[in-house]
Amino acid sequence: MRHQELNLLTVFDAIMTEGSITRAAERLAMTQPAVSNTVSRMRSLWKDEVFIKDGRNIQPTLYAKNLWAEIKEPLQQLDRAITPTAFEPGTAKRTFRIASADAIIDIAWKPLRQIIEREAPNINVYAMPYTIVNGQQLLDDAEVDLVIGTLNIVPSMITSTYLFSSCYVCVMRPDHPLAKADLTLTEFAAADHLLVSLSGDTVGFTDQALAQHGLKRRIAMTVNHFSAVSSLLQSSNLIAIVPSTVMENDIFSKKLAVTCPPVDIPQNQLNCYWHKRQENDPALIWIRDKISAIIRTYAEAHYEKLDGYFCKKC
Repeated sequence: MRHQELNLLTVFDAIMTEGSITRAAERLAMTQPAVSNTVSRMRSLWKDEVFIKDGRNIQPTLYAKNLWAEIKEPLQQLDRAITPTAFEPGTAKRTFRIASADAIIDIAWKPLRQIIEREAPNINVYAMPYTIVNGQQLLDDAEVDLVIGTLNIVPSMITSTYLFSSCYVCVMRPDHPLAKADLTLTEFAAADHLLVSLSGDTVGFTDQALAQHGLKRRIAMTVNHFSAVSSLLQSSNLIAIVPSTVMENDIFSKKLAVTCPPVDIPQNQLNCYWHKRQENDPALIWIRDKISAIIRTYAEAHYEKLDGYFCKKC
């Protein structure tokens, strides 16, 4: 392969990975005009538009998607073969895109930022939205580097590591009529429920558990982030099923009442996911280990305080 053709593929791979000519230029330490000129040469040589403008973003053509599927793994193998594996946090410049729910951002981002300022001041971390349904696609398409949460994974090129499990509890305002230890299944099913749905779907694990008893509940309202839950519950008759660690502060401060769900709901398992093409990426390993350690430390510190009690009791 001629040098100029390899250069085109390297730039092409960077644009596909970053989804942006600007970010690709940063990744390659090139100017944006230089990357744009390279795209022009791609179009001329490959007889295809390759990338189409979509507002401020760009979208790859079908030709580009098919080409990337063929060349991304060989390019990564070549890069691993010729690039030193050492990673120096103090001088490294890198942007990581991490998909997770807001509850995990609340736990991890503050201590992560403190680590970055101390050890890797040129590292950027961008939080990205995700759902259980689309998380794997985000990794497959290289739109994110990590997903922290729960995914419906099918056999693929996705790798994961376990972080912790959290039991589900039923929360509501303290003076709610159902704020009692002996909440019955009938009372529970008849209540107005608030559902945290990252995807907008109105069916959750609780509905699957109720269906086994021949019951349905009314989803009276949904939100797409956990930070909205406490305020809504405190000012309404809604009740909600949430992982216990998410509402821990409001439970202990007595802003919310908590009781065991009268239906068996499997524990919520939290994992960190990444694509196997980045298995040996030293920079990703570094930040993955930092985030995993932060979350595991948090879980260990809080388990006995709330999760340990409720998971055993419920």
